[in-house]
Amino acid sequence: MSATAIASAAPLSSAAIPATARPDPAAVREAAARAGGRIAPVWPLKTFVAVNPWHGLHDHGFAQTAAVMDRAAGARLTMPRRFYLDALDAGRITMDDLAAALREAPATPGLPRDAAALVEATRATPEGPAPDPLPTVADVATSVTGEDWAGFVVERVSAWAADQFDEGQAPWSLAGRADGPYAAWRRMAVFDRTPEVMGLTGARGAVAARLPETADAALTEGVQRLGLGTEHLDAYFHRLLMSVGGWAAYARYKVWDKALYGKPDETLTEVLAVRLAWDVVLHACLGSRPGFDAAWDEARARAAAPAAPSAEQTVDVVLQTAYDLAWQRTLTDRLAGPRAAGAGATERPRVQAAFCIDVRSEVYRRALESLSPEVETIGFAGFFGFPIEYVPVGHTHGGPQCPVLLTPQVTVCETVTGATPDEDAEIHGLRLMRRRAGKAWKSFKMAAVSSFAFVETVGLAYLPKLVTDTFGWSRTVPHPSSDGLDDEVKARLAPNLDAGTLIGRPTGFTDETRTDMGQAMLTAMSMTEGFGRLVLLVGHGSTTVNNPHAAGLDCGACGGHTGEANARVAAGVLNDPAVRAGLRARGIDIPADTVFLGALHDTTTDALRIFDRETVPASHADDLAALDGWLERAARLTRAERAGILNLDPNAPVDAQVLARARDWSQVRPEWGLAGCAAFIAAPRSRTAGLDLGGRSFLHSYDWRRDEGYGTLELIMTAPMVVASWISLQYYASTVDNRVYGSGNKTLHNVVGTLGVLEGNGGDLRVGLPMQSIHDGERLIHDPLRLCVVIEAPIAAMNGIIETHPLVRDLLDNGWLFLFAMDETGAIAHRYEGGLRWRPVRDPTAGLRVAS
Repeated sequence: MSATAIASAAPLSSAAIPATARPDPAAVREAAARAGGRIAPVWPLKTFVAVNPWHGLHDHGFAQTAAVMDRAAGARLTMPRRFYLDALDAGRITMDDLAAALREAPATPGLPRDAAALVEATRATPEGPAPDPLPTVADVATSVTGEDWAGFVVERVSAWAADQFDEGQAPWSLAGRADGPYAAWRRMAVFDRTPEVMGLTGARGAVAARLPETADAALTEGVQRLGLGTEHLDAYFHRLLMSVGGWAAYARYKVWDKALYGKPDETLTEVLAVRLAWDVVLHACLGSRPGFDAAWDEARARAAAPAAPSAEQTVDVVLQTAYDLAWQRTLTDRLAGPRAAGAGATERPRVQAAFCIDVRSEVYRRALESLSPEVETIGFAGFFGFPIEYVPVGHTHGGPQCPVLLTPQVTVCETVTGATPDEDAEIHGLRLMRRRAGKAWKSFKMAAVSSFAFVETVGLAYLPKLVTDTFGWSRTVPHPSSDGLDDEVKARLAPNLDAGTLIGRPTGFTDETRTDMGQAMLTAMSMTEGFGRLVLLVGHGSTTVNNPHAAGLDCGACGGHTGEANARVAAGVLNDPAVRAGLRARGIDIPADTVFLGALHDTTTDALRIFDRETVPASHADDLAALDGWLERAARLTRAERAGILNLDPNAPVDAQVLARARDWSQVRPEWGLAGCAAFIAAPRSRTAGLDLGGRSFLHSYDWRRDEGYGTLELIMTAPMVVASWISLQYYASTVDNRVYGSGNKTLHNVVGTLGVLEGNGGDLRVGLPMQSIHDGERLIHDPLRLCVVIEAPIAAMNGIIETHPLVRDLLDNGWLFLFAMDETGAIAHRYEGGLRWRPVRDPTAGLRVAS
């Protein structure tokens, strides 16, 4: 049947639609772009990294965002009020904290004037305001008919999007994907009988008759048919996107990814057109129902009203701010307090170990430093200043090994050291064959017919695999990058730094590029002198099985990959005699007996592996042996400390239990990742050495006295600080409202399209963290706090950076993170208050009481 026939065969509603002038297509498109800009991206599972869910609203205040997101998604920005009342009753929040938070609150009619009145109002309404999202046509249809049309639309959009954006899980692709998302959806929708089977009579006819063939035209036509004026569009488009927020976030990622390379992408606009099209169809088919017009008129009126925080919402923000202030007082006391006895740097360290600033490294660094005064640790972003694309053996493309704010600058190919040309060709061919066989085997298991006969077909041959997976007896957990390689070959894998054309495009480093990147890295680490005999560059990764979000436990600074490649590349570059000579000419003199080594810290097991050990000269054998001993002892100390929140059996050995979690496919909490993160400290390590910061602080080494022109400070405040805030806010959001910003129950996850997860067998694509990543079943492990940033640097220098970088200023002035200045003793001295203003902290030991 043709589309024309479908349209004529299905009668449509004659419901009155408000007469409006045809909207300006340019104005509609601009509104769509603004709404899309409010959506934060979500990366696919293979490179899952943390993101600030409110990235598109960083120019809004915290309370203003609470109002916007309540209207767009019925979302919370704070915990339930009972959480804060419990903290108040336990003495964690004080009345002084509440009074200080009230002083910082935006002027809001109806807001209690003092702390006592605030507490009284909170106790009177302990549940707080109910979510109140802006109604869509689908919501109106649900309320008028009593049938869940809003849920139906989400299911249909999700089913279509899973096909449209599939990245290899489906055995065949959706026809017409190349024509664009909206065109592919419309082509299906004119023939899809599912809506009519569910009771939406005339749906196919509405699509054929009322929806144009392009996304832009569909947006303009849909706006007119629903009687929406320009005053409605920003709020309504935002609400539509948040109604399918997971798929909108994935579309936003595609836009983000293309923008990094200077290319446009229309995916998010087309997803919006699909979602608006469903509202047009619902209005056409159900708009004549009694009460529909009145309810829709009311919804449009709400969309036209500006979003302003209510007194109730501002009360919640004040409670959260008081909770933040209480934590800041604790941190202030910790930094001003006595240090534990431990390692003190010798004149020249025997070993320097540079770790990622990741909060999990803080525990290991502290343990390692406690073992010998000959050990010094350093904190730096885990990609070590080498934004590379790393291409594994047998591949022609790799993943970006750098923060998602950056693009790779150099392509580095993996190679098999010592391989002859014939052996190299054989390894490449064998790996390709094994990968293809593995893909075919996976397709067989997943296929619609063979999946039901899989066990019968394979029989007892699969039993050993089931047993070892079930009881955690697998000896090793292979990393995807080593798939299809023998153990002997895996041991010989290494990055090829030499410039050439190995995969049909330039790869490797020129001499000048090596020297430039080496200098930039060492300068940014404040490491231009005082080199030890061994310098360990420690990337990190995580070992887990049966975990769709495994990349989220790897290194975010490496784009959701492990930091192995970056650590080995950086060590190889800094060991290059030509680079050493170039650096010496630029004022960085690395001693001839300094040896750099790449390493990988497994944050699940706390084992640390050193690569390229054969490059260590015999003169350093004793140093390496001592280092091995320290690393083994540090690993045991770290496991023992982490055991406190892993709910381990107190009667069984800790090490064995921790190691078992890494290979247990039924383990929903193999490790806690960055749960608990609360502070970012950029200062010399001497300011925090010996302090137990509880694995809650990002530690970035920085000495402003070596930072001429404050270029490194600018880099820290615009990159690592921002990325740390993303991590903090993702954990925060997943904690305060997991329904909107998290991914629910991990045990119900189903992978869709290899790009994300559904909770159960349907619904929207889920974003953020599962509950098991923030809650142990009895209590929260992640404390919902906004990041507290402490930097030792001149205030004038920090103000100069804040003033010239709008994103940084928005994050600070609008309350997304807090900034403090550290003095030369390691104590917090000043607090940033917004508008380039600072206030001195009068007495750090008494909390955050500041001078008037």
